[in-house]
Formats: sequence, structure tokens, C-alpha cells
Amino acid sequence: MMPASAIFFYVIAAIILITAVLSVTSRKIFRSAIWLLFSLIGISGIYFWLDMNFLAAVQIIVYVGGIVVLIIFSVFLTQGSGQSLPYPSIGSMFFAALVCSVGLGFSIWSIAKYGYHDTANVVSSPGMKELGKQMLSVEQGGYALPFEAVSILLLAAMIASIVIALKKSA
Repeated sequence: MMPASAIFFYVIAAIILITAVLSVTSRKIFRSAIWLLFSLIGISGIYFWLDMNFLAAVQIIVYVGGIVVLIIFSVFLTQGSGQSLPYPSIGSMFFAALVCSVGLGFSIWSIAKYGYHDTANVVSSPGMKELGKQMLSVEQGGYALPFEAVSILLLAAMIASIVIALKKSA
């Protein structure tokens, strides 16, 4: 008999995988954005399952609340938001398959080489004061650089949304 936590993990993982595949393969841009939304919510569910509430909240706020909402609004602002996306060319599909194969191979290689260490007995529960200091720190163990990277990511999403919204229908 499988424990309930394992069943919960497999259900969330299946939701993430199914919605991610639907997001990539959908021919309607609005549906792709909605499937992406559900995939990112599933990832935050994994963070909640791992008892990483802060990361789950950041996942929801930054990705679901920021990037996906920007994409959806830009889709609504376009004139052809209900039109189907064009079929990809054979060359682009081959390139995508090649990139996915290389990424999968690299993942399998890194897991085989480095493996995982058992951290079940490690307790790490910093207080809010410690977490705040780490967020603003630029030293080792600080999170100022990742937050700057997230701000660049949000800026890129806003620019992409504006470009999509300003595109003229053909």
C-alpha cells in the first residue's frame, strides 16, 4: 500500500506534466497561457507538499501572479487572440527535440554523477529576522542576486507582453 504523501506527490506531478505538455502543444495562445497557469500552480503545490511555504508563495506571486497575468492580458489586448498558432516547421521541431534530448541527457548524467544525499534528519527553520537578513544580503548565502534576476525576468515578461499586444494582425 502506497502512503498518502506518495499518492499526493504523484497526483501533483501528473497534473504538472499534463498541463505543461498541453501548454506547449496547444494551438491557441490563450489556452496555452491557461495551461501554463495550472502547471505553475502545480509547482507551487509541490513546494507546499515539501513544506517550503515561502518558496510556494514566491512561486504564486512572481510566476502565477506576475508573468502569467501579463501574458494573459497581452493576449486579451491582441486583435487575433482567438486565432490558432501556425504549425511549426520540421526544422524547428527537430531542434526542439534535440534540445530536449540534450537537457534530459544532462539531467540523467548529473543525477548519476552527483546523486542525492539524505537530508531527512536536517532541520532548517530560520526565523523571519534571519530570512529578512538573507534576502538583503549580497554575501555568500544571500538572496539579493536571485531577486535581481527575478526583477529582470519580470521586466522581460512585461516587454514580451507589450510586443505581443502591439503586434498587428496579418
